[in-house]
Amino acid sequence: MRIDYKISDKFDFKIFIPVLILTIIGLAAVYSSTLNNPQATDNFERQLLFTLVAYVVFFITYALPTNTFKLISGPSYIFALLLLVVVLIAGKRVSGAKSWLAFGSIGFQPSEFAKIATILLLANFLTRLNNNIDSFKDILISLMIGFIPVGLIMLEPDMGTSFIFISFILIILFWKGISLLGLFVVLSPGFVAIASLFGSVPFIASLVVVLVVLFFFKRDLFFNGSVFAINLAAGFFTDNLYNALSPHQQARIKSFIDPMSDPLGSGYNSIQAMVAIGSGGLFGKGYLQGNQTQLQYIPEQWTDFIYCAIGEEFGFIGAMTVLSLFLIIFIRLLNIASTSKDEFLSIVVIGIFGVYFTHFLINVGMVIGILPIIGVPLPFVSYGGSSMLLNMFMLGIVLNIFRTRKNYA
Repeated sequence: MRIDYKISDKFDFKIFIPVLILTIIGLAAVYSSTLNNPQATDNFERQLLFTLVAYVVFFITYALPTNTFKLISGPSYIFALLLLVVVLIAGKRVSGAKSWLAFGSIGFQPSEFAKIATILLLANFLTRLNNNIDSFKDILISLMIGFIPVGLIMLEPDMGTSFIFISFILIILFWKGISLLGLFVVLSPGFVAIASLFGSVPFIASLVVVLVVLFFFKRDLFFNGSVFAINLAAGFFTDNLYNALSPHQQARIKSFIDPMSDPLGSGYNSIQAMVAIGSGGLFGKGYLQGNQTQLQYIPEQWTDFIYCAIGEEFGFIGAMTVLSLFLIIFIRLLNIASTSKDEFLSIVVIGIFGVYFTHFLINVGMVIGILPIIGVPLPFVSYGGSSMLLNMFMLGIVLNIFRTRKNYA
């Protein structure tokens, strides 16, 4: 019993075991969804290999000195930006986005590595001596660290990954303790940008709201003018950003409003995914017995739509099991972040939580039809080598922090 206590004190089985179960479920679902697809016959073997390599990466990361992550924050961020530039020049276009670097038969998404690199540098900056998260300068620097990679990713264009970045940046700033005014400065450009999509009147109305709120906070003229200028620019550049998206991504956004408007085109995947999940019932149709899955009604279901394969073949029970495992992981991540005595490490964990949680929320939301289909995989479950490697690397960082947490007490 004493040995078990020592092991559990250094290794967090409460988060590792749910992840292990999810990867097994994911492998089973990938096998099922590719079984009758002649174009994806080797995907299961590839995913199995990626998973094994990812676990090796996990254990190596777990064993590293914890201060390594702070030391590499700057170099890794610069390297990530260079990769994002390279992929724009020499990348491979997949599903309308030039987001892959190909090395023979193996593909790699630089945006995956950029996620953890951005988290590390942002955590490093926010925990500097004399840093003030509520100062206009530090807010702008924080946003620049986060949104430089976002801008490069939007040029690919990859809207789904851009949303992931924006979400975990906001979660990190909130965790750091940004004030209501600071939060308004961060969120208001998005509010104005969305309003501008609905026409001139909503755009002007949103700017009036911004002015009223700025007046309420009673800050100096330079501050108010700078914030208003940022919001004005956000509104004017929204159309350009929308036009930068590939046609299929634009169609997906339109189909989110009304999937039935194009049931055989942009709304097809959403409709078929909801049919698959709904047809599973309480206990599902049985493994390898799902009609939608085995008859390939949903194109490339093993990637972003893997959850509906689980829902169809394992039913409500299987779908809820996956949700419960993710809930355990999220609660554990929040617990580790909140109990960490080192602020840098705490922010790193909460950033990783933001990546996992946003991926989960968007993926499940788009599969059940409450969010637009923007191409976001389900962590540890969906097919994809880059995603699996990143997710296990980040998990290694989390358990590394758990292993050495008492050193920073």
